Order: sequence, then C-alpha cells, then structure tokens
Amino acid sequence: MEKFRQTLRVRKERAILVAAIPRRSDEAGDLSELTALAESAGAVVVDRFQQKIHTIKPATYIGKGKASQLSGRVKRFNADVVIFDHDLSPGQIRELEKIVEVKVLDRSELILDIFATRAKTKQAKLQVDLAQLEYTYPRLARMWSHLDSVAGAGGATAAGAVGGIGTRGTGEQQLEIDRRLVSKRITELKRELINIDKRRLREINGRRGLFKICLVGYTNAGKSTLLNTLTDAEVFVEDRLFATLDTRTRRWSPAQGVEVLLSDTVGFVKNLPHQLVASFKATLEEAVNADLLLHIIDVANPDALKQIESVNNVLKEIDCGEKPVLEIFNKVDVVREISDLEILQTLYPDAVSISAKTCYGLEELSEAVISRYRGTELVLRVVSSQSNGKVQSFLRAHGRIINEQYQDSSVLIEARLGRNQLPELKRLHPENLEILQG
Repeated sequence: MEKFRQTLRVRKERAILVAAIPRRSDEAGDLSELTALAESAGAVVVDRFQQKIHTIKPATYIGKGKASQLSGRVKRFNADVVIFDHDLSPGQIRELEKIVEVKVLDRSELILDIFATRAKTKQAKLQVDLAQLEYTYPRLARMWSHLDSVAGAGGATAAGAVGGIGTRGTGEQQLEIDRRLVSKRITELKRELINIDKRRLREINGRRGLFKICLVGYTNAGKSTLLNTLTDAEVFVEDRLFATLDTRTRRWSPAQGVEVLLSDTVGFVKNLPHQLVASFKATLEEAVNADLLLHIIDVANPDALKQIESVNNVLKEIDCGEKPVLEIFNKVDVVREISDLEILQTLYPDAVSISAKTCYGLEELSEAVISRYRGTELVLRVVSSQSNGKVQSFLRAHGRIINEQYQDSSVLIEARLGRNQLPELKRLHPENLEILQG
C-alpha cells in the first residue's frame, strides 16, 4: 500500500469510481455525486464500476472476483486511483491495493481531501487537519508505517497541492507512523480550535440584540450566491462542491427599519464524515445559535429530495433538528421537470421559490422572513418616558402604532408588535408594558 501513496503527482489523476451496493439494500448505485466530488478534487474520471453485490466481503468489500475485474479496468484505462462511494476499513483498502496495484480511496477520504484543498483561513485549515488526523489515526497501523512529520501543512499549501488526491492536508511524509506524534498533534489542534470556538461564541453572544438567520443546505445549492445577492457580501462563488468552507456573516435589511444578521455555512453532502462535522463545530455554531434557518434547496437537481434528507440528518447531528426552518427552492429558473417542482411544492407548501442568480422571488423571500421575524402578532400598551426615545423609535420601526397619547413627561402607546420582538423591546426598559391581546 505504501508505494501507491508515496507517489507524488502534479498532473490530474485518472480515476475509476466504484459503487457496489448489497442486493438487500434500498440504496441506488448512482455515481453522479461521487463524479462531482472526484472532479472537485482534481481527478479525471475515466471509468465507472456500478453493480449490486450479494454481501459485503470483509477482506475486499466487493469480493476478490470483482476486485480482479476492477484490476483489469485499471490497466485498460491506465488509472491512477480507484475511489469507492463507501467507507472502507483499513484492511479492505490494503487488500484492494494489492490487487488493483494503484491507490484506493473511500468516500470519506475523498471528501476530507477536497476540504484540504479548499481551506484558506487558519481556522478552516486547523479544522481540516484535525478531521484528517482523526480519520487517519485508527488506520495508522494497517495503512502505512510512519509519518516523518505530522505538522498540519494544510491542503491549501504548496506542499499539500502536489500530493495527489488523498495525500494532501496534514503534511504526511510516509516513512513510519508514530502514533504518539499524531495523538499529540490532535490534542494541540483541539486546544487551538477550542480557543477559536470561545472567540466565535463571544462574537455570537455579542449579537443578542439582532435577529440571526443562517443559510444551510446541500453543497452547491446556491447559499453563497444568495448571500451575495441579498447583502453584496462578495463571497467567493463557483459552480463546484464545497467552493467555500468559511462562515460569512453580513447585515441584511429585508424591510425598511428591520435589520437582521445573515450567515452562510459550509455545505452538506450525504454521509458527511463525522470527523468533519465534529471538527467544523465552531463553524456550524452559527446554525446552532440562529433564530431562523433558511434551508436552500437546489430544485433543479433531480436528487433534491435525497439532498433535503441529508441536510436534515446533519442538522439533527448538530442539535438543530428543532430549529425554525424556512425552505427556499432555489434555481427555479433552470428547472427542467416542472412535475418534480410541483411535488416539492406539495410536500413543502410554505417554501419560497426563488432564483438567487436572477433575483426572481426575492421580494416573497423578504416577506416570508419578515413574517418569521415578527412571529405571532401581539397588541401592547407601553408607557415610556418621553426622554426614552428608543422605545418610541423601536415601536415605529418594528410595529404598527394604534394609539399614542402624551401625559406630562410620559407617553402611552398602543401598538401591534411581533412576539419575537418583545424581548428586544423589554431591553429598552419601558416604564410599563402590558399585553392586551395575543
């Protein structure tokens, strides 16, 4: 196995993709997403190997007969790497590499490699390094024998870029792996990320006076494009998976007098490696602390329903399953099958249909957000000192004045206001506040 993973290449690697599903499984062996992932990692897909198998074989996952067929395809297409759309054990990878005589990667290792190439900021690099080391640590004894230095070079560095798919991101030099060095590095990374997490939490807590909205969704669903369209954030956008890993937060005014914070997050995929979910906890903290999640859905993708399920699973994993969610159907301008969109609209009748690229439906999106922002409407009677102009300004900006009377140095105001704005009004310290209705 070592000889296949020590070879450094700067050219694009020729990849064969494999999806082998047990016959009793309800899963389909579709390789479209793995193709997009492999191409995002820089591979050239030269062949695809899809079929049902009777059972998963402990030694090679697909059985030695199928592995021999795969070896023939490797030679025929002059492939450099074989990528499985499943997670493989270290032993399975080792046995497969003996048979096919090229590098073998599983789905998790491929996703980790993509994250390594996308990491730009210090935080993202630390998170990727931690995820890769935690993935590698239990595989050390059986995959190779040494790491000359595990220093976390990061896949976005020049050193990480030359290693080929699956070898970038943590500074591996395969001579003999030292578990103690890896364990020490993991501890150091966790300590650094805890400090980053504390700083981010302080930033989030400092925004308590503002309504917080977080964009979540499958990778390449259009979250960053929507953030740019709504806020002129100038976040990097590209038509590829995991184009950006870093959270961006910007102010957005969906209506006059209303200001909220809008945050983008890293995109999700099905079977996102749990190491990534754990290491990107600080980044995903924006979703955990949001008042509202906007779930951006690429309705032009034929697998939209499966993608919705995958996103919901990740949200549950980070304890966001009970958060208020507004579904946003993006890319309606390029939908090919109207019947598919109609099915989604039936399943999610409150969803808003938009095109972040053409700005279609953004007014409806703003109205839906304002409705969630305000919540159930209340009728209030508020007494405040005339010198406390903040109370009056807040009610005029965020509510609807019904009646206003001035008495000596006080002002009595009856107004309609969303329940979600009540805590913010109380923080302005009116002299008296009474709920009349709602």
